[in-house]
Amino acid sequence: MHAAIGYLHATALSIGERVTGDERGQGTVEYVGLILLVSMLMVGMVVAMRTFNGSQGNEIAEAIIGKIKQAVQAISFK
Repeated sequence: MHAAIGYLHATALSIGERVTGDERGQGTVEYVGLILLVSMLMVGMVVAMRTFNGSQGNEIAEAIIGKIKQAVQAISFK
């Protein structure tokens, strides 16, 4: 999975360099990639905790989901 993401990232960067001739916006692409990676890890944790037998897994998953909802609601676009 990580190899595929790395390959897509490298391909996107090489296409972008051919089109623009420089590396403008590369930092943005890297930050978006990191955000997507962290998001996928969080989703994986929630899914793993929900499938865990017992109420503790569900409690942890609900706590993670609650914190994510709070963070999203705190964002205000101006």
